[in-house]
Amino acid sequence: MNKEEIKQMASWCLGCKTKPCSKACPMHTNIPEFIEKIKEDNFKEAYNILIENNLLSHVCSLVCPQENQCEGSCVRGIKQTPTKIGTLERIVNEWAEENNLKPDTNVLSKTDKKVAIIGSGPAGLSCAYELAKKGIRSVVYEKENVLGGLLTYGIPDFRLDKKIVDRIIEILKDYGVEFKTGFALGRDISLKDLKAEYEYVFIGIGAELSSMYKLSNEKLEGVYDSDEFLKAYNFNKPIKNLGKVVVIGGGNVAMDSARAAVRMGAKEVSIIYRRDRVHMPAREIELDDCLKEGVKFKELVRVISANSDNGKIKSVHCINTKIVDGKAVDSEGEFDYEANSVVFAIGLKPNKELLMNEGLELEDWGAIKVDENNQTSIENVYSGGDVVDNKSVVCKALASGKKAALNIIEKILQ
Repeated sequence: MNKEEIKQMASWCLGCKTKPCSKACPMHTNIPEFIEKIKEDNFKEAYNILIENNLLSHVCSLVCPQENQCEGSCVRGIKQTPTKIGTLERIVNEWAEENNLKPDTNVLSKTDKKVAIIGSGPAGLSCAYELAKKGIRSVVYEKENVLGGLLTYGIPDFRLDKKIVDRIIEILKDYGVEFKTGFALGRDISLKDLKAEYEYVFIGIGAELSSMYKLSNEKLEGVYDSDEFLKAYNFNKPIKNLGKVVVIGGGNVAMDSARAAVRMGAKEVSIIYRRDRVHMPAREIELDDCLKEGVKFKELVRVISANSDNGKIKSVHCINTKIVDGKAVDSEGEFDYEANSVVFAIGLKPNKELLMNEGLELEDWGAIKVDENNQTSIENVYSGGDVVDNKSVVCKALASGKKAALNIIEKILQ
């Protein structure tokens, strides 16, 4: 697209004073403001508006469910096509990268206090950015040997170019943020030790445990959780001889797993989901991409068990389901579906045992309990992201990291 075409797209924005689009955005992006700058052909100022609010603006433009948030609240969308906010945000960020435009990282330190951040995913990076802008240094501890959390190992490159994540990390390093890899909470570091060294701590370790259920009484080859499956793809360690793959689940992670399986050479890939397409949590665009790549989709089906021979899966045993009051319940009709590998993509949950051992108060389902400022039950220890909000999306994780940082800033600089 040339600039005139982009400005034409921007002209769709009505510049609503009440800004329902911004209110629907978890990061409260100044949407009419940045689009107005595009209309004025001032891409630099449009970028500055976006990046001041959210360092991961480019990431959000690619992976956020705009149709349910900003674009879903666009007034123009009531009678016409909503303003393509996500596309415009992506265009501005791409322009900034092409022109090597970055935020000014020359910020003087305002305090000798440092903040420890556990986890380099969206929540942790957002927290570090807000602190850095105010001259407060942080040290980010990451359990993997690469940085970025789920942005790196959870979202595949066909949805998010890892160069974008690398650029974000480099900007934070320019601000003075320090990163340490290979440090896992409960294994290499503890809250007790960190609180002895840092006055404030932010926990953004995500939901680490995959939800799975037993398919057979014997140990089976070829059963994976989505976390390890996507790590294998994203870390360029493809799983070989997958054969026919069945992915259980209907969220974006299931779609990512299915498309990763295609790229790892699976003979055939099928998504089996116990609800129908209308009740599927994945974005329509993600399922459409799967179907375009040859992935099969079987709705209203639940996998009960697996049939195997010497520990190798031959098929999965399924039962038909139906939707009753919005819930999937078993219906009549059972059948076997040919499969050699199964990927569970039915959700992740926090590591309850780990968090309890660290002395944190938890919700009944295992998430860290936080107050309205994202502070945990331990004074000056904050948390955000999937470890707090079950099935959080990237933009919500970013918002929680930002909220925690703003409260830490207020305490340090008061």
